[in-house]
Amino acid sequence: MQYKVVEDADVVTYVVVCDPGDEAVSALAEFARAEDLEAAQITAVGAFEHATVGWFDRSTRDYRRIPVDQQCELLSLIGDVAAGEDGPIVHVHAVLGLSDGTTRGGHLLDGRVYPTLEAVVTETPARLRKVMRPDIGIALIDLDRSQA
Repeated sequence: MQYKVVEDADVVTYVVVCDPGDEAVSALAEFARAEDLEAAQITAVGAFEHATVGWFDRSTRDYRRIPVDQQCELLSLIGDVAAGEDGPIVHVHAVLGLSDGTTRGGHLLDGRVYPTLEAVVTETPARLRKVMRPDIGIALIDLDRSQA
């Protein structure tokens, strides 16, 4: 993985490029920890040799895993980074394109990069905080605990 910072006044923008074989979610989380990000937006394109997306099942309060056991294009990835109790939390959703033109999408749980993943990560001025919501089963941004 490589990344570079591009500064523009009050906004810091990074370009993160993952190498073949990198696991995308853990690479983005590692980057967020290394840069001590508290609030950022992420977009990306690329491809995976295989991936898993998830659909949040509110009855079980867990992600229903949807494996994609084939080469797929990362048509769209969008998400955020927010500060959690144990450091930055990366939360990304993805749409994956398959060879027959169909798609799979959901919360990106894992994706083995091939040949690349090119992400733009833009820090936001607000310091967002995620708080575990036991009533829902996931951590969500809490605006009362976030700062401008």
